[in-house]
Amino acid sequence: MSPVRVEPLTDALWPAFEELLAGSGGAAARCWCMAWRLGPSYRRRPAAENRDDFRAVVAAGPPPGLLALDDDGRTVGWCQLTPRSAVPALERPWRLRAVDDVPVWAITCFYVRKGQRRQGVTSALVAAAVALARDAGAPAVEAYPLDGAVSPSSTSTGYVSTFLRAGFVEVARRSPERPILRLLP
Repeated sequence: MSPVRVEPLTDALWPAFEELLAGSGGAAARCWCMAWRLGPSYRRRPAAENRDDFRAVVAAGPPPGLLALDDDGRTVGWCQLTPRSAVPALERPWRLRAVDDVPVWAITCFYVRKGQRRQGVTSALVAAAVALARDAGAPAVEAYPLDGAVSPSSTSTGYVSTFLRAGFVEVARRSPERPILRLLP
C-alpha cells in the first residue's frame, strides 16, 4: 500500500480536487459528484455547471468528502461521504432505498487516479470516512458497492470486498450485484 494522507475536502483543497477530477477525462470529470445529489439529470447539464454546483457545496460546508494525497502532496483519490439526506438520489433506485429510519452517513463514490489503483487508496479513504463519520456523531455508515463476485463491472462505488475487510456487514440486498453494507462506528 502506498502511504497516503487523507484530508476532508474544504475550500482550501478545492484546487487539488479540481485537478484530480478535471484530469480524469472520464465520467468523474462530467459528474463532479452531483449524480447522487441530482439523479440522472446531472448528465444533461454541462460539466462546468456540475463542477460549479459542487464547488458551492464544498464552500458551504461541512466537507462533503475526503481527498487522499501522496507523500508529494499530489491528490490521488477522492471519496464522497455525507449524511444520506444530502444525496437524495439514493432513494430513486429501488435497490438503494433506505433500509430503515437510522440517519446513516453514506459513502457514495470514489475516484482513484490511474496509476494509483490497487494500492490501498480506497481502503485508506474508507477508514478515514468511518473515522470522520464517527467523530461527527453518525449512528452508522452505509456503502452501496458492487459485488465483484456477481458483476465484474468497474465501479465508482467501490467493491464489497473492500468494505467487508473494513468491518461493514450486509444489511440488505435487493439485487444480486449491489448490496447495502453498514458499519456501526
